[in-house]
Amino acid sequence: MSNYWGIDLGGTKIEGVILTKPSPDSVIFRHRIDTEAQHGYHHIVSRIITMVKLMQSETGLIPEKLGVGTPGTVDPSTRTMKNCNTTCLNGQPLLDDLQKALGFPVMIANDANCFALAEAQMGIVQDVIPNYRLVFGIIMGTGVGGGIVIRGNDGKAFVLNGLQGVGGEWGHNVLEEGGDPCYCGKNGCVEQVLSGPALQRFYKNQSGESLKLPVILERHLAGTDPHATATIERLLEKFGQGLTTLTNVLDPDAIVVGGGVGNIDLLYTEGPKRAEKYVFNPTFTTPILRPKLGDSAGVFGAAMLTM
Repeated sequence: MSNYWGIDLGGTKIEGVILTKPSPDSVIFRHRIDTEAQHGYHHIVSRIITMVKLMQSETGLIPEKLGVGTPGTVDPSTRTMKNCNTTCLNGQPLLDDLQKALGFPVMIANDANCFALAEAQMGIVQDVIPNYRLVFGIIMGTGVGGGIVIRGNDGKAFVLNGLQGVGGEWGHNVLEEGGDPCYCGKNGCVEQVLSGPALQRFYKNQSGESLKLPVILERHLAGTDPHATATIERLLEKFGQGLTTLTNVLDPDAIVVGGGVGNIDLLYTEGPKRAEKYVFNPTFTTPILRPKLGDSAGVFGAAMLTM
């Protein structure tokens, strides 16, 4: 395949990219347009088609395949979208509608899977463990998601979606019995413990004061606010517990952490120490890595779906 075409479908922006090879230095087209999601599902489909036509007209190239990163996933049993925070996509046959309209194969994966694939194939994992076999990518921000990437003996990598299309969705494992309710219908999910809003909510419940996470972290590091310290200590301890669930099941070669919460340095210095207390092994040696590609990971990973 000569080029890799990818689209990152976000709630507000649709980004398209064309790469000549699996490298961040190989971009020959990159552009964003508004999603205009308020106009509904069919309008979003038309906007994706508009982006593909723009990619074609600007480069004179014709795609063989297209990878699309979405805020949800395709249910393998119904071929319709589910778990999308752009809710008008849920229950809709996005994959089939795009393939019918475009006339060539389309691959869809959620944004966390695209993040994991990009960092595994052209990001930080290539710098540290280029011959990896399995990588878990974490997004810890407004929500919490994850993706599993496996590299075969032939060097080709693929996302593990699973039987029900929920492979890697560690954000909806229960981490705290009887914890805060989650939109998924359970209580105490990882997302309701480790996401930015969840940590800010915990701090407010402890202190009565509403603060953003960077300020809470600042107060903890200064040693001036016991409620801030309780919040960050909770983050580190629960992060360690959550990591060991992943490690005991998958034992990945590396875990890459993205999202706003992932910018906290203590996750990389203290997180492994907390995980060592819970993992089914005398030590916890799994590398916990910062991402390399920034906000490019989503669209680059979408392009990599076509590999």
